[in-house]
Amino acid sequence: MIERYLCIHGHFYQPPRENPWLEETEIQDSARPYHDWNARITAECYEPNALSRILDEKNRILSMVNNYAKMSFDFGPTLLMWLEKKAPKVYQAIQEADRESRNTFSGHGSALAQAYNHMILPLATSRDKYTQILWGIRDFEYRFGRAPEGMWLPETAVDRETLGILADMGIKFTILAPHQAERIRLKGTETWSTVKAGDLDTTQPYLLHLGSGKEIALFFYSGPISRAVAFEHLLNRGEEFAQRLMSGFSQDRTDPQLVHIATDGESYGHHHQFGNMALTYALHYLESNNFVRITNYGEYLEKAPPLYEVEIVENTSWSCAHGIERWRNDCGCNSGAHPEWNQSWRAPLREALDWLRDMLVPLFETKAAELLKDPWSARNDYIAVVLNRSADTVEDFLTTHSLRPLNEREKVNALKLLELQRHTMLMYTSCGWFFDELSGIETIQIIQYASRALQLAEEFLEDNHLETGFLTSLELAKGNSPQHPDGRILYDERVRPAVADMKKIAAHYAVYSLFAAPSQNATLYCYQLVPKKDYHSFERQKARGAVGNVEVISLLTRESATLVFGVVYSGDLKAVCGVKESPAVLNYQEIILRLQNSLSHGEATEPEHVLQECFDGSVYSFKSLYRDDQKRILGFIVDAVLSGPDGLHSRLQETCIPLAQHYSSLNLSLPLALKPGLKCVLENQLRQTLRDETFEVQRVHAVFEQAALMKISFDRDFLEEVFTPPIERLSHSLPSLSHDLLTLERLDSTVDILRTYSLTAGIWKLQNAFHEILHGIYPKWRVEARQGNQDAQEWLRKISSLSEKLSFRVPL
Repeated sequence: MIERYLCIHGHFYQPPRENPWLEETEIQDSARPYHDWNARITAECYEPNALSRILDEKNRILSMVNNYAKMSFDFGPTLLMWLEKKAPKVYQAIQEADRESRNTFSGHGSALAQAYNHMILPLATSRDKYTQILWGIRDFEYRFGRAPEGMWLPETAVDRETLGILADMGIKFTILAPHQAERIRLKGTETWSTVKAGDLDTTQPYLLHLGSGKEIALFFYSGPISRAVAFEHLLNRGEEFAQRLMSGFSQDRTDPQLVHIATDGESYGHHHQFGNMALTYALHYLESNNFVRITNYGEYLEKAPPLYEVEIVENTSWSCAHGIERWRNDCGCNSGAHPEWNQSWRAPLREALDWLRDMLVPLFETKAAELLKDPWSARNDYIAVVLNRSADTVEDFLTTHSLRPLNEREKVNALKLLELQRHTMLMYTSCGWFFDELSGIETIQIIQYASRALQLAEEFLEDNHLETGFLTSLELAKGNSPQHPDGRILYDERVRPAVADMKKIAAHYAVYSLFAAPSQNATLYCYQLVPKKDYHSFERQKARGAVGNVEVISLLTRESATLVFGVVYSGDLKAVCGVKESPAVLNYQEIILRLQNSLSHGEATEPEHVLQECFDGSVYSFKSLYRDDQKRILGFIVDAVLSGPDGLHSRLQETCIPLAQHYSSLNLSLPLALKPGLKCVLENQLRQTLRDETFEVQRVHAVFEQAALMKISFDRDFLEEVFTPPIERLSHSLPSLSHDLLTLERLDSTVDILRTYSLTAGIWKLQNAFHEILHGIYPKWRVEARQGNQDAQEWLRKISSLSEKLSFRVPL
């Protein structure tokens, strides 16, 4: 009997994208229509793989499966942290997949750990290698509730020291590319055979001896099939994918064979649309026909221990033909999108970061040694705080590692020093070098991490010589963009504006307070804001302003500051705010009076001059706000302009609609000049209707019917924007209200709207919610219907109707 085993590994990873001062990801325009790239790839890949469709011959949904439960996978720790906050259902599906895989695969979970922030480990210091691997393991244990058996190495970049650390920490195996094997020999023999291109038998594991009794198993994935998945459109058809996987088995062998592939997990949906469904089909087809036994690496290693030993080609990776040069030199590896560009910036960028890292080591060791028993041991354990920043966790950590009981100022300093080290590691995230241009968002991201490390370090120094030295080195990095020809200019134009301090956070709060009532103990990004009793607001015609004070507390370092602010919005889309440390005594009324008088003069710059004088030059404009806040506050302003009693929408409604009706009564075509105003009115009507928690479906239809009569069509981006919130609300509430016939009626009507206007994204969301009903209360109600329960029978009829509209094949 031929023993055929199959394992498909997905490496799911996105670089950390959070603003280092906010711990939140800002809007990324290149990810439109989504907020950022994490959100986009979640919608295109991570979520679809958690609920992947199996279709029948009529394209009806037979079932939805969690692909993660049938494959081997690793997720980047920083990506999982984002998913936990922003896409909790996807995050929970990933955790559930690992639990399910343990039941399926003889107690072996399919999830692998990953080195913490995707640092290229052969280029790291020994100390950083250790911490990156340890943090990856601790993060894995926190999220999956078990110790990892395997670990994915970033870009499969490998050297013996890294593998030795893995073995020391109990990691049993990792996955490499076939070209990373140098030579092999049968266990117990002396003769080595050099591995030639394409010769390595990838259907079995290998054992690497690391000295001192240490060893680790290595799986070398099938290069040709993996390459076809990633780059040759193999996922266009599930049938072809299944056939290609079967081609990896030898018909002449009776010993166990493992065909296994490894690609970016994003291949299954993001890089290749519907790639998740091709994966689902192939796995279902091969397993249901008993062509293969699906397994994971841990289970297969137990069933078929290595028969051969191997030695590796050190300092190699899966994504650079030149070893690991892609992350330190202009080796020629790039995306191919801009063949005229060069990547000569890579070397000076790494040299600048290496210089900064090495300069920060003695600072950290000296300052931390005054507070902590063993600074580097404390850094290793700091992952516990990163994973759970509760007050209890922080106190337990400090109690364990402090030399003595620390006062509040010393606790703040200890946390700042450890945050400094966290950012010093984050600045080595591999994507900073992977792509083509110095001014790419991934490279800007790692330079921002360096800037945050500099900011934290210079609080312990008497001058800013570190930033000066860093920028001198960074200036040698020459980009391809005329707007950002070198690293220093890039730093000044794209990194400095992102820097935050307590005053800037207070300015955000102050400007926001003009448009929404300030609340007690608000949270803004990674800061807590505690308003004090002094808050004085005023209005003058269209202008408004306020003077007050607020305590700003960092939720990461516990640093706090009480700051006083004055802010003015002049009514012409211009907001100006001054901030300074709160003095013992402050005459708020005097500042308010001066600001009111400045508004009376009619000069646009006058309030800014007053704030400059009153707040010692620390003045922030609307441009100083972070982009999400700019968008949010502009939303308030736009709503007031458009939707107020005297707003544009009301005026257009009063003028355009009667005109349109008059043209219609005379059977005349609408003039083109009238249509933009009518479209604006109808869009507003639709937006306002859909804002209601339980919107009236007939009103929605009425708006579309009116638009059709006027020969006005809505833009697809607009429809997606206004329908997304109500669809999200309905999807979330549906499983818990699925017994309610009125809720099902709303769902039925909503599906009709989405089908009529081809809003497929909304249909997909509702299918997911409907699937929960079918796997929840549906079996119970079907039994009750068969037993004569009339309510259950009516409910079942509605479910039957919905199943057809949502393209499900449901047994009744």
